[in-house]
Amino acid sequence: MTDLTLNDIKKDLQKDVYVQDYSKKKMIDGVKVVEIRRMAGEDGTFEDLLRLDETGHFELFPEIQVRQINRSKLLPGSIKAWHLHFKQEDVWYIPPEDHMILGLWDVRENSSTKDMKMKIPMGNGMSRVVVVPRGVAHGVVNVASTPGTIFYFVNGQFNISDADERRFKWDAIGASFWEVEKG
Repeated sequence: MTDLTLNDIKKDLQKDVYVQDYSKKKMIDGVKVVEIRRMAGEDGTFEDLLRLDETGHFELFPEIQVRQINRSKLLPGSIKAWHLHFKQEDVWYIPPEDHMILGLWDVRENSSTKDMKMKIPMGNGMSRVVVVPRGVAHGVVNVASTPGTIFYFVNGQFNISDADERRFKWDAIGASFWEVEKG
């Protein structure tokens, strides 16, 4: 067989042919994404999610000491956004059985990645944890047709009389941010 060239494609479509960008995407300063090894056996799966040292600090992220663990359930199509913290980091985990997109927006004035936006697929067969640093606004959309679960581990305990949670409207950077990218 002979290789094809762009000239072998219908003339009216040639201008629309492009090569997808497979390069590694730039990360917001301080955001960390760690793939979790998922072991499968005849009887199911096992994931060693996060290990803590004897002082409650994550072994993978020693700068983060766990103070509270939260669980949230999100209905299909729901969007929870945008919120940020001034005093704490979040470590997010969404089980592989669910499918959500974590949105991140660097709103820190003095960050080298100021105003950068990211979308990180979570779940959907993958097992990963994501560190969200203080000052990075974050939110999530459940793109699955079933309810989904979010676990997040934080290094600050919630205090209703001094809540470290600030908000922007869910569509502060446009409603289209939360749409699934097509292509």
